[in-house]
Amino acid sequence: MRTASVVARYLAGVIFLVFGLNGFLNFIPLPPPGGVAGQFMGVLYVSHYLWVIFAFQVIAGVLLLVNRYVPLAVAVLAPIIVNILTFHVSMARSGLPLALFVAVLWGLIFVDVRQAFAGLFQSRLDRSSNRSRDLTNVPVRAS
Repeated sequence: MRTASVVARYLAGVIFLVFGLNGFLNFIPLPPPGGVAGQFMGVLYVSHYLWVIFAFQVIAGVLLLVNRYVPLAVAVLAPIIVNILTFHVSMARSGLPLALFVAVLWGLIFVDVRQAFAGLFQSRLDRSSNRSRDLTNVPVRAS
């Protein structure tokens, strides 16, 4: 499973780096989608919202490729992948296979770093730990 995660990390890193850079440099000319998908992409393009998305894709792709801060890259890519999947399911089904492939790659990477997200999957917050936020126990610094 470790090998699959490493391969998935490199593939996802390359995909997000290439498509993120393509958003800025346009070295892979893609025809604009038609219909509602085209209108939606037009609004995102005119508002420069896509620049933010492309920047996050480039940053996360680089983090995956250099194997640093991988949980951060996974967290950054999660909402991007959800939006890519939603876009392709609801507006442009032609790109759905690649979107599903990227989602599977993300899942393989997530399984490998899931321990970093353990705190998010707690049903209740344990307030009995030593790290309580009780401000009455804060030591006073002597001058």
